[in-house]
Formats: sequence, C-alpha cells, structure tokens
Amino acid sequence: MAGILTYALHYEGAFNKNSLGAVSEGAKLAKELGAESHAVVVGGDDLTDDLCKTLGKYGATKVFRVKGEEGLAQPVVDAMAKVIEENGQSYALFGGGLLGFEIGAGLTARLNAGVTMEVTAVKVQDGKLVAERPILQDSAIVDVDYVGEPGIIIGRLNAFEIAEGGDGDAEVVDVEVSFSEFSNKCKMVQRGEQRGADVNIEDADILVAGGRGLGKAEGFQLCEDLAESLGGAVAATRAVVDAGWYSYSAQIGQTGKTVAPKLYLAAGISGAIQHKVGMQASENIVAINKDQNAPIFEFSDLGIVGDLNKILPKLTEAIKAKKGG
Repeated sequence: MAGILTYALHYEGAFNKNSLGAVSEGAKLAKELGAESHAVVVGGDDLTDDLCKTLGKYGATKVFRVKGEEGLAQPVVDAMAKVIEENGQSYALFGGGLLGFEIGAGLTARLNAGVTMEVTAVKVQDGKLVAERPILQDSAIVDVDYVGEPGIIIGRLNAFEIAEGGDGDAEVVDVEVSFSEFSNKCKMVQRGEQRGADVNIEDADILVAGGRGLGKAEGFQLCEDLAESLGGAVAATRAVVDAGWYSYSAQIGQTGKTVAPKLYLAAGISGAIQHKVGMQASENIVAINKDQNAPIFEFSDLGIVGDLNKILPKLTEAIKAKKGG
C-alpha cells in the first residue's frame, strides 16, 4: 500500500478549509491502512517551506511542491499525475468544490482510473478504501470500492472534518513538472473574495439562513441584520431563491451549496431532505419556526417555536447590546 495523495488548495498564505479537511481525512485513512498520507501543492513563491510544512499538523508526512499556476485545474492534473506515476499512491483524495471536481475528473481520464464523486464518507474495508455516496436524491447511501489503482475519491464540499493529529512538520519535496501545452493556455486574471449577498457561504463560520417563513423578499433584512451582528453570512433555501427573494449564490441544499459552519441558524425553514443534505454537517443547528411539527426540529440542536418576525429582531438587539457592553 503506497498511500493516499491529497490535493491542498491555498490562497494568500493559508490553506483552504475544505482542503485541510481532506488532508485530515487522508491521514486518518492512511493510518488505518498502514500507509502514508501525502499532499500535493501547486503555486509560486508564496508556497514557502514553512507554509508547506504546516500540513504535517493535519497528518501529511510528505508534501510534493510544484511550481505552477494555482487555482487552475490542468496544471494540477499534470502535477498529480507525475507524482502518482513516480510514487505509486493507491488513492487520490479531493475535498470537493468546483476545482476539486474538475481536477479529479481530469486526473481520472489521464490515469484511466476509477472515480467516485459527491462522497460523504470513506471507510477502510478488507484493506482497501470504500467510498460512501448518496443516491436517489440522497434517500439512500451506496458503497463504492475500486478495481485497480489509483482510486479517485472526490468528497462533497465540507464532508471531511479538520483534525490536527500530525506528529510534526511534513517533509517538503520539490517536483519538476513539464506541463502539457494545453495546460498553459489559461491564466488566472483576477482572484477575489465574495462579499455581501454574494459572500462565500461555504467558508463562513456562522450562517443565518432564511426560508419561505420569512414571507417576502424584504424579510431577509432580518437575517442580514442578525448575520451582521454575529459576524456571519446569510444563506437561503431553494424555494426563496427560485422566487427571486435572494441570490442563488446563497442557496443551500442538494442543488445548491454544502456548508458546515460552527453555527447554522435556520429561520422559517421547514427542513426538507433536499435542504438537510446541504447543512446537516453544521456543528450547531438552531431552528426558529412557528410550526412545532416542522421536520427541521428533528435534527436541530436547539428548536424555538415562535414568530421569527419577533424573535430575530430581539436576538439581534441582544447580541448588539452584549457586544456593546
């Protein structure tokens, strides 16, 4: 067993939260297999030795560093293909997200490998990795194993938890890669951070989500006020974004984004299965709904039965008062 190779995305001197979850998961699984956990990083001078070594805190024993265009898929496919061909890792693991899906698909084609996408969990069975993937609108879970090597595992966004369990700094190994001609056809022109209604909710620690119980588009002002007081962001259900009440970039659920904040406050959300799959990994779930039989109360840590139009403003005032004091 030659180990697991995980791609780690970085930006402005820090590794992506989703990538750190994947590195942690790779380390845990490699330990169970009796193998090593490796990572690959692609970028420029910002990929310092000190930064790369920090992946050791999350269990990576070796980090393969490649000079190339970060944030684009094809250079990473070239890099990972070379690392796997030279070192023989049995599995490649990705934390999900659009870039992870694109790289994983490209690597699958390049290496003629087996791939599983939207993976929510991975387990060791009979000395091999088995991926768990939801099917039939997340109403059932299937096990997927691999014939031959490598096996490509692409997780659902935020499916893997971050865990600092490494024994020290990771070893940094520089790898020279001859990129394919087509890999250099694209260049990163601009990279920025979304804010306001278009905030990157996948990275937010606190989310205030609104549903049809808000009654109208203007009801989201209550969510925005509360999110601002908490230092969080606003999310929404599919029904309200389809109705034009809020931005599609804030949609949570099966056809939207998957999140795992420290606090998820759901206001006027019934909790249908399609929404649940997008936020059930949240550390703490607080639900406010006037219907005491709403499904969301079944998986909430704290449920409040009442009128959100009265509760949200009072909660916002209390938080502002607390911070002001």
